[in-house]
Amino acid sequence: NKIDFALIKFPIIFPLIYLFILYGFQNAESYLIFFTIMLLAEPHFGATWTIFFDKCNYPHFNQKKNIFIIGSLLFFLFCLVGFFTFKNLFLLIFYGYNIYHVTRQSTGICKLYNSDKKEINFQLNMIYIFNIIFFFVGLFRFYFPIINSEELIILITVVLGLSMLGLCIYQFLKYRSFDKIFTTLTGMIIFYPICFVENPVHAILFGVTMHYSQYIVITAKVYFGRNKNIGFFSKKNFFKIFKSKFFFIILFYGILMSVLSLSGKFNYAYLENLILIPIIGQMLHFYLDGFMWRFSESHNRDVTLKYLKEEI
Repeated sequence: NKIDFALIKFPIIFPLIYLFILYGFQNAESYLIFFTIMLLAEPHFGATWTIFFDKCNYPHFNQKKNIFIIGSLLFFLFCLVGFFTFKNLFLLIFYGYNIYHVTRQSTGICKLYNSDKKEINFQLNMIYIFNIIFFFVGLFRFYFPIINSEELIILITVVLGLSMLGLCIYQFLKYRSFDKIFTTLTGMIIFYPICFVENPVHAILFGVTMHYSQYIVITAKVYFGRNKNIGFFSKKNFFKIFKSKFFFIILFYGILMSVLSLSGKFNYAYLENLILIPIIGQMLHFYLDGFMWRFSESHNRDVTLKYLKEEI
């Protein structure tokens, strides 16, 4: 399926566009960051709520109030306390949780498109190993700047890049499944820009544009599947998506939260702290997604997984 390949399995088009604008139009860096947040990052967070607040979930939530109600409230309070009392540590937790969440989605997508358990284990191990490495590279480049030599940065970038390429070749030779290489590669390179970008914002946005694309499309599949409108993905009806409730929800959420994200640029404390609103939305997204996409639970298989398996 072309949509699955271009927007879920290997959505490399988004980092390529980001790369082209970042280095081709350096004066547009601020616009690049803002519009990436508004058009991809925040809409992807907003997409969570399009399938979370669905009546098919409510009986499940009532059965698991400790997770979905009490847990969400405690998580919300943790964000409030953390932001105002131990902000630096809180932001470090946010950074780590971000990488963990993205990694979990990457491994889940590998499982979605593969049935060979041995190959899946290989994919998962490689994605976890490289994303753990990238976590520490980012930690020691931007939080505790130990990696500050240009030569060392280049060496790390080249070595990790060649290693990922070599492992993809190995996967093809061992398992003879060319299409599966792309889901592995996507999962491994999402945080690769951490090795070479100068601005830590780009370390998160650059490659993670692929994660945003994946999430928006898979939630759209679930949303339209539950509403018996999976036909929107056909060539004939595709543009009807842009008139749908799903599209307007994620667009409105994206605009609102990206504008609130700009509040961090203000010098007034009460305005500057408005950035906490999108941060809380992002943290709740990380937390709830850990349960919403857990397909070991029959509820999630019945109301979510089955729509990801449908042809569109």
